[in-house]
Amino acid sequence: MTPEEVLEEFRSAGALLQGHFILSSGLRSPTFLQKMTIFSDPARTERLCRALAEVITARFGRIDIVVSPAIGGIIPGYETARHLGAKAIFVERDPGGPFTLRRGFSIPAGTRAVIVEDIVTTGLSARECLASLKDEAGEVVGAACLIDRSGGRGAIGLPLLSLVTLDIPTYAPDALPAELAAIPPVKPGSRALPKP
Repeated sequence: MTPEEVLEEFRSAGALLQGHFILSSGLRSPTFLQKMTIFSDPARTERLCRALAEVITARFGRIDIVVSPAIGGIIPGYETARHLGAKAIFVERDPGGPFTLRRGFSIPAGTRAVIVEDIVTTGLSARECLASLKDEAGEVVGAACLIDRSGGRGAIGLPLLSLVTLDIPTYAPDALPAELAAIPPVKPGSRALPKP
């Protein structure tokens, strides 16, 4: 799947949005990738994750375990693992705490794991995921995501593969360009939303 085909999947699903968005990192952006619109379509998710599995296999070879950060990474992690013939596990956090492997999940000695994310903006979730795996006996060989919107700057401490790398600008709330500041902000994601 070419980068343009990946972007067309997002466009045709109405998941490539333009406006003024508050990202989960707190940064602001004129572009938002609404991945849950993608993941609500099993056929579209299957196509994208099959392509991601092919990229992972080409770079890392055999993968035994795919580990993803909850919640956003669970669907692409599972579907990518299915195409890799690998086990799918995830890390999760207690409110305000670090990611941890729970539910009996582990990365045993002799296994090769890859972290699978949905969209990478700063790489924070992937870095936190990697940090939570430091005491596991198996080898975490790299990470992969559908779209790296950091322009390749989302360093996580491992090689990061993506189907598309975009350089989508992000801004601190107090450093917005005038054209973005003129648009009322929207927070389309779910992290840190106020409780009803």
